[in-house]
Formats: sequence, structure tokens, C-alpha cells
Amino acid sequence: MSIIAAYYEAWRTGNLEALAEVIHDDFVFNPHVGGVTMSKSDLMGFASNDLTRSENDRTLFENDEVGVTHSLVHFASGSTSEAVLSFLRFKDGKIISMETGATPLSDDYKLVGSE
Repeated sequence: MSIIAAYYEAWRTGNLEALAEVIHDDFVFNPHVGGVTMSKSDLMGFASNDLTRSENDRTLFENDEVGVTHSLVHFASGSTSEAVLSFLRFKDGKIISMETGATPLSDDYKLVGSE
């Protein structure tokens, strides 16, 4: 199983042990908001509190060094869902860093040309 597939499976099933196995101890997360940097323990806190869920998870590219993903992410806080693009770096077969970019999706969003 690919690193990204293992990450998605662990997150989707709420398997915190499997998630901890795929995240490097020196993990750094630079999200698209807030200007903060988070650690492995921060990510595990999000997962354990079920603060987000995603759908349409896609791996756009993955090799032994990096990966690029795209997902629709929904937040337990009720804030606007987002289309999230993530860039991941791997080390020792685990995710060592993640950076995201996102586009908020309004409730009335319609795909161009779908009407």
C-alpha cells in the first residue's frame, strides 16, 4: 500500500495507531491558514477529536520522495468546506511534512458549464 493510501485509510477509519505509524516523528504541517506550523501531536489531536472529514480523496502524484493529493474537506465546526491540495514529503517511508492550499466551497457552488 502506498504511503498516501495508508494515510487516507487510517484517517478514514479513525485508526490512530495506523496513522501514527505513517506520520514521521519529526512531522511538520504548514497549513494554508493561520501562519502556524503544527507537529505530529497536533495532527493526531485533529484525528482523535474527529474535527475534519474528507471525501473524494485523490492521489495526483506519488513517488518515494513526495506526493500530491486533492480532497474535499468538511469541518466539525461548521465552517465552509474546502477543496484542499496537499504537498507531502516522505522520509523513511513516512510523511515528514505537509503543506496545503485550499479553496473555500460555498453552499451554492456549481461547476462551470453544469447548468
